[in-house]
Amino acid sequence: MSIPNEALQKLVQEIESQALSAQREISIVKAAVSAKQRDIRMLELTSNEVKQLSKDVKVYEGVGKMFVFSPTSTVEKRLSSEATELQSDISNLNKKLHYLETTYKNSQDHMDRIFQSGGKS
Repeated sequence: MSIPNEALQKLVQEIESQALSAQREISIVKAAVSAKQRDIRMLELTSNEVKQLSKDVKVYEGVGKMFVFSPTSTVEKRLSSEATELQSDISNLNKKLHYLETTYKNSQDHMDRIFQSGGKS
């Protein structure tokens, strides 16, 4: 028994659109991971610079259009918490990336099976 051509064509289009959507999302997630890794690197560099300062050095942080005095310990804590948050974000993005890659692979496998079977069930 074979599947009607219209139903087969509709099924192939659905699977293909799902694969394309997953592929688009994969590239977006990879770009987001890359950006967050770059941000972590910047935070690490900044943290290293702040740690090298002596405790009596005044540190100012930008807040909008002005700068506010902040103790170095406060700055180090903020940088550390931001880096931890970014690591968590990267972990979540990697999970999403794994899901999207699996979805894409499954879509490709389904398309291959449909074309190999020639539309027969």
